[in-house]
Amino acid sequence: MRPHLERTALANRLEKQMKQIPKTKDALVLRTDFSDQAAWETIRGIIREPVGDFRAYVEFLDDSEYRDITKDQLLGLVPKDYNHSFLVVVDRTSISQRDFPLLIVGLYDGSGREFRAVPSQIQSIENNLSIANMDFEEFAGSVDEDGVFRGFPES
Repeated sequence: MRPHLERTALANRLEKQMKQIPKTKDALVLRTDFSDQAAWETIRGIIREPVGDFRAYVEFLDDSEYRDITKDQLLGLVPKDYNHSFLVVVDRTSISQRDFPLLIVGLYDGSGREFRAVPSQIQSIENNLSIANMDFEEFAGSVDEDGVFRGFPES
């Protein structure tokens, strides 16, 4: 077996050993980076804070079993009958950057489309995606030059 094939087989075996993403009543915010507890707590606080009339209806999953998993591994752990169209991921990039750009992963048809968003926008994203008032592409298509959604431009 070639070395890159051995790593792929090992990754596949490890993925099968990991538990699936749990089904939750509310959308899931999944922690995959455990390097900075204070940053995690700050992100949680920002998401919990109402923004205008918007509250984020989310559940936080803080389980080190998901440490450093990749998006592809994550997609493999989502149950086939999962009841949300997206996941919010707090990964290394989220934790290490000043404005905590969270990874939003689309699950519709297992696409794995993604964009990043600052925590203060999760309320709007969650509310609108959860009730299908807006679609994933509307948010993904409105990221700034850094590839981060910071809100829709004022008209």
